Amino acid sequence: MSTPLTELTGIRHPVVQTGMGWVAGPRLVSATAEAGALGVLASATMPLGQLRTAVKEVKSRTDRPFGVNLRADAGDARERVRIIVDEGVKVASFALAPSRELIAELKDAGVVVIPSIGARRHAEKVAAWGADAVIVQGGEGGGHTGDVATSVLLPQVVDAVDIPVVGAGGFHDGRGLVAALAYGAAGVAMGTRFLLTSDSTVPDAVKARYLAASVRDVTVTRAVDGLPHRMLRSDLVDALEGAGRTRALYQAVRRAARFRRLSGLSWARMVRDGLAMKHGRDLSWSQVLLAANTPMLLKASMVEGRTDLGVMASGQVAGLIEDLPSCAELVARVMREAREVLEALPVPAPE
Repeated sequence: MSTPLTELTGIRHPVVQTGMGWVAGPRLVSATAEAGALGVLASATMPLGQLRTAVKEVKSRTDRPFGVNLRADAGDARERVRIIVDEGVKVASFALAPSRELIAELKDAGVVVIPSIGARRHAEKVAAWGADAVIVQGGEGGGHTGDVATSVLLPQVVDAVDIPVVGAGGFHDGRGLVAALAYGAAGVAMGTRFLLTSDSTVPDAVKARYLAASVRDVTVTRAVDGLPHRMLRSDLVDALEGAGRTRALYQAVRRAARFRRLSGLSWARMVRDGLAMKHGRDLSWSQVLLAANTPMLLKASMVEGRTDLGVMASGQVAGLIEDLPSCAELVARVMREAREVLEALPVPAPE
């Protein structure tokens, strides 16, 4: 299936695997790329040396196009851009809108730039700065999210910009791909659906929690870091939401002390990082501490299998997913379903 996304990136199918922290590593990314979709390596949780090693590993596993996801606000963003350019990575995606200068630097090196956005105005801004395409995530998507549904946001952005638009949030099958194409999108991006594959390195016990979840078990909470964060409901989420400020601070300090031992962060660095993430928002001290530890909260579940200690970011589609196919099986299924849906559409009568 050829769309502006496949033509832009050189992939065979208009499907993107999103750059999920601690999840989208070399194994998942290379398996996605081999399946003909766009695998995106999550780099925000990797030191520079590890990022270069991970890129090289993906290249050793596949010769097909893939991308690397960056945080535009990272202090070493330019060094990460240099690794992408040096290693010949095809696509750079961004969790936050990149600056005009970063976009220009990447494009000058022949890298395709695809930021992820959650509002029309952000899409218009990065398009004006030269982004090649945008991924538009509606409120159904996992992790930090907005409150506008994909079915409303996606066509709004399609009408606002003249670059390829990729829909994200609520997609998991071929029917969703066809729906996105009908809205005018050039493809879909999926996170939770790729997390729940046999190629994902997420521990089996954690995958089982996702598979057992209903749609109502996926919630949006501000209790973790003060931002709307879509995740599986858990004892940790319930405890944070039910605690008063004093109790929440006590729990946050206990968890921060545990994570400090794991991450090696000093208390001063932890508070400093949390305040940096505050960005003028009215966060409690417990949220400041947890905001600094959000990457470790995710790692606890996604890497170490500690669902009692960490958080499990999740799209609402977790409540619809029932199996763990390989990436090859998943992408083939999505494309087969899309063709079946298109073939079953009623043919308009001749005038």
